[in-house]
Amino acid sequence: MIFRRWIANLLAFIRLGRFPFLIGGFVLYGLGVAIAFYEGFHVNWPVFLVGQLIVTATQLMVHYGNDYFDLAADSANPTPIFWSGGSRVLPEGQLPAYIALLSAIALGLIALLATLGLVLHWQLGSLTTYLLLLSICLAWFYSAPPLRLHSHGVGEISATFTVSVLTPTIGFYLQAGQLSRTLFLAIIPLALLQFNVLVSVAIPDAEGDRQVNKRTLVVLLGRLAAARLYVLALAFAYGLLPVLVWGGLPVPVAIAVALSAPLAAWLGWSMWHGAWSHPEQWSRLALLTIALLLSTSALEISAFLKLTFK
Repeated sequence: MIFRRWIANLLAFIRLGRFPFLIGGFVLYGLGVAIAFYEGFHVNWPVFLVGQLIVTATQLMVHYGNDYFDLAADSANPTPIFWSGGSRVLPEGQLPAYIALLSAIALGLIALLATLGLVLHWQLGSLTTYLLLLSICLAWFYSAPPLRLHSHGVGEISATFTVSVLTPTIGFYLQAGQLSRTLFLAIIPLALLQFNVLVSVAIPDAEGDRQVNKRTLVVLLGRLAAARLYVLALAFAYGLLPVLVWGGLPVPVAIAVALSAPLAAWLGWSMWHGAWSHPEQWSRLALLTIALLLSTSALEISAFLKLTFK
């Protein structure tokens, strides 16, 4: 009986961490490293691994912290799906809430200690400490008081910046010790797709978020306006590709991004024609929006690596 309870608690703890979502951190961090490699910088594998540890610990900190700080919103949410509304571990009473908080604090400390070790052990660029601390702080205060960025209409912007801008930038900067125009050109479509991920997972949560005054963009604008914004972001993500090529993005990378356009077109068509208003479609929309971001990021990585080894 004790062993079964221990196993049940362990499985609940793992579920609380939402480990499948860690894939995004690996892919986006890897993109930054791939671009550094493409630009002629040799990969420092120990630095790569410590950097990935910081990214993953920070991401897990967010997962455990969000479930703790969003417990009221998750409990009030009448329409949770797999991709949003938290892990459901705390609202269902599978673990006490303090476990999530202590785990988030421990993971944050791991990220900070790894950052300190990285800076002290290797001679890296002068922005290293600032980039890493900024990402950890933005990640923590996304849901934690006193800032609770996600409750003041800026959560989508701050999370987009943290996930799809800072993560690949850190991957690149740890290897190159400098910033790059190519890096930022490559990031722009992904940032727009990341923004849509956040909109898609906020749509099912709107009622619960509104009840506890968690003012996401979906709550502030309404589902219809948020869906229109989603379609606009898709249009910019792909419509800007010629401009990005003109600015210096390698043509094969732009073509790689364009390969995901059919899925983007289907999602845009679905959103424009009211899929946002049908709860039975929310899970599929969120899943495919996440898949669009990950697949487009992976396509960019493959394009940069192909250019490197040609």
